[in-house]
Amino acid sequence: MIFRQLFDSVSGTYSYLLASRAGGEALIIDPVLEKVDRYLQLIGELDVRLVKAVDTHLHADHITGLGALRDRTHCITVMGENTKADVVSMRLAEGDKLTIEGVSMDVLYTPGHTDDSYSFLMGDRVFTGDTLLIRGTGRTDFQNGDARAQYESLFGKLLRLPDETLVFPAHDYKGDTVSTIGEEKRYNPRLQVKSADDYVALMASLNLPNPKMMDVAVPSNMKVGLAQQDIARRGWALSAAQAIALTGRSDATFIDLREPSECQKHGSIPGALHAPYGDLQNNIRAGGLLHELARRGDGRIVFYCAFGERSAMAVQAAQDAGLSAAVHIEGGIDAWKKAGGPLTRSA
Repeated sequence: MIFRQLFDSVSGTYSYLLASRAGGEALIIDPVLEKVDRYLQLIGELDVRLVKAVDTHLHADHITGLGALRDRTHCITVMGENTKADVVSMRLAEGDKLTIEGVSMDVLYTPGHTDDSYSFLMGDRVFTGDTLLIRGTGRTDFQNGDARAQYESLFGKLLRLPDETLVFPAHDYKGDTVSTIGEEKRYNPRLQVKSADDYVALMASLNLPNPKMMDVAVPSNMKVGLAQQDIARRGWALSAAQAIALTGRSDATFIDLREPSECQKHGSIPGALHAPYGDLQNNIRAGGLLHELARRGDGRIVFYCAFGERSAMAVQAAQDAGLSAAVHIEGGIDAWKKAGGPLTRSA
């Protein structure tokens, strides 16, 4: 497996690049905007293809690299379902899997530092964001932080993992790079409490100054979404209501760009063809599924995804490839549901 830990010294942020093999798919966790060029250089050197960029939570001490990486690589942006960010391509919940080719992580909801904090467990290691740090824990005094919730995330989930599990946090300010669950149980001073009440009192006594970037980073990180209005201005977007009116018609083919797990969990538009976003380039080139649909002239090709971000990128790519019949549903299946559109679920 390819695994790289990268560091931003200004914000003390660790980012993690993972792939199962050279030439394969890669994901990055907690990227920093100012380091995007370095990530892309490394991605090229390692001969991997970035398909997902993930944030463990809405950061207050740096501007995320999610949007820049999406714009430059057309990757899928990922956060937990409780995020306050305007648009991310995929939102995950407790019990879901974060997957790429050859890599699968269990999604753990670990609130406390913020109310949208998630951790990702992969075999012998866990990426804890700011929930569990090396010899520390994330502060709980802003962004809907909650020390009692963090206690439950720590003692009810993370500290129940095997002692040998490697801990890779989103930040460190002392130069430590990795720990283990067993080490943190024994030596982390914030974990030597006897009860949730003790932990709440400890966290309330910290009196920490706000992060220097907080007033800039939080608003910026809440507006990371792709500007879907640019696609709409080109006439390549349908509202959910307009798309609903096309259901059952022979001159419109709905294309579901989501991953199978998303379709199973949230349902699909009846009659839609499943063509995951990761296969888009193969599908729009000559001989591909979508290219052949367009060549037959059967009417509109209507892309949709979870929130409209993947489908907006797909419509641009399809139009660039000469598939002039391609449009997308603005706001994705989320907007479709809110408009009362029909859904079907696989058995």
